[in-house]
Amino acid sequence: MPVTPTYPGVYIEEIPSGVHAITGVATSITAFVGRAYYGPVNTPTTINSYSDYDNIFGGLWANSMMSFAVNDFYQNGGSQAIIVRLAPDDAATASISLTGNTASPPSSPLASAFTTLNLQASSPGAWGDYIGVIVDLNTKNPADGTLFNLTAQLTDPTGKQILVSEKFLNLSVDPASSRYVATYLAQNSQLLVVQQDPLGSYEVPGEQPVATPASPVKLPSGVVVDIVLPVNLQNGGDGMLDISDLDIVGNQGSKKGLYALENSDLFNLLVIPPYNPANLSGNSPDDVDVTVQAAAAAYCVQRRAFYIMDPPSSWVNLTDALNGFSNFSANIGDNGDHCALYFPQLVEANPLNGGQLQTFVPSGAMAGMYARIDAQRGVWKAPAGQETALTGVQALSVPLTDMENGQLNPMGLNCLRSFPLIGRVIWGARTLQGADQLESQWKYIPVRRFALFMEESLYRGTKWVVFEPNDDSLWAQIRLSVGSFLQGLFRQGAFQGTSPTTAYFVKCDSETTTQNDIDAGVVNIVVGFAPLLPAEFVIIQIQQMAGQLQV
Repeated sequence: MPVTPTYPGVYIEEIPSGVHAITGVATSITAFVGRAYYGPVNTPTTINSYSDYDNIFGGLWANSMMSFAVNDFYQNGGSQAIIVRLAPDDAATASISLTGNTASPPSSPLASAFTTLNLQASSPGAWGDYIGVIVDLNTKNPADGTLFNLTAQLTDPTGKQILVSEKFLNLSVDPASSRYVATYLAQNSQLLVVQQDPLGSYEVPGEQPVATPASPVKLPSGVVVDIVLPVNLQNGGDGMLDISDLDIVGNQGSKKGLYALENSDLFNLLVIPPYNPANLSGNSPDDVDVTVQAAAAAYCVQRRAFYIMDPPSSWVNLTDALNGFSNFSANIGDNGDHCALYFPQLVEANPLNGGQLQTFVPSGAMAGMYARIDAQRGVWKAPAGQETALTGVQALSVPLTDMENGQLNPMGLNCLRSFPLIGRVIWGARTLQGADQLESQWKYIPVRRFALFMEESLYRGTKWVVFEPNDDSLWAQIRLSVGSFLQGLFRQGAFQGTSPTTAYFVKCDSETTTQNDIDAGVVNIVVGFAPLLPAEFVIIQIQQMAGQLQV
């Protein structure tokens, strides 16, 4: 604000520089959509390690291909992920109604009204049957009949190992209390929520409902104590129905399934592993429905994200891949430049099956490798080559030769290869628009992803422009801000060219924004860049030297 001089002397005035720094967005936040052992349903949940997934979603589960994909993601360099858990329509939520004799004194006005506590697991699934609860009234004020303590323990199916334990002291049935049981559990418990009755009230149990104490245990000191057993929730179930394409893409406005990601600010990569294991209903396909694939590709275009796809399980040899790829690519259509497909599947040890080798989809490991290369080299580097040795992969389901690789690569189908000493690596970097005959400008994965990175960064970094006076001063600030961002990328080696003028340009002036545009409230910014193309083919020419004649 200009200074108003009132006295003789020196005045200091700070003037804004007019530079609005543009920060590049993340490039490898990966969204996973699929089944999980437990955890919130249709709620995008951010995790930063596999330990987070283990704690929130129950870790590896035989009926969840997603759990193995997330494990592959973190084994191969993944960092941040967003998990969307799916559950079939017939999945049941375990619950229990605790009742008992009221131990509160009659003087408590709520004591006689609250004698039942209805609890249920925080999410559907058979896992809820392994939650045991204990209630006691050893509170800070035993005379207060509105208070009680609640302990919850989640065990493994054998009941011998406690996986999660929670204890909440001095919970209250009084809605005015800061420790009101319904609100407090909803905000702090990973395992339990309180069911609300039609009147909107909750009820506190007696001192120890339902449970029968075990036989007294004699301690070494000779002291005899009673061991109180937890009371388990009941009637939870994982469901036997398939998850249909309508469950995932039925209605974008409902923000369920795939579109639960509408509640997530940013994701860069999308992975949808098979979500209907064949061992459930017996006739479930173990691949992602083609309707889901098409919708996911279109959604990635909308969100400026990239979809990493898995090969159908029916592709068990080269011929299957050659014959099936055309239909596969046609299903995605024009959105194929936002997708990449990898073949074949991975062979890994399954910890849930005694370490026996089993086939798994590659998408999770691919996303992890994308993240690793982004961190080490930049999003403009192709996630392929010798430095992409896959961790935890024992073999590939279909070994490919150079000649076989040469049949698939020109179609836009990326191959996974196994080389001596190097191991299993990614040996392709093309989008589904990468077929040679299509001549697409988005043929290569790093070019497409780098453009998406710049688009999202500029989209977020130029919002300050909205409602600014549309004149030469604004245009100059835009050129300075965008140019500074691109110059930073140039210094990192993100563009072709030996100078900024050959690597990129930013144009925002009276030529891009005419008077008609100004009258319509529009400012046009034109950004051009020279992308780095991967050296996909290395040709070495060797020539014999003839004997040199002395003249």
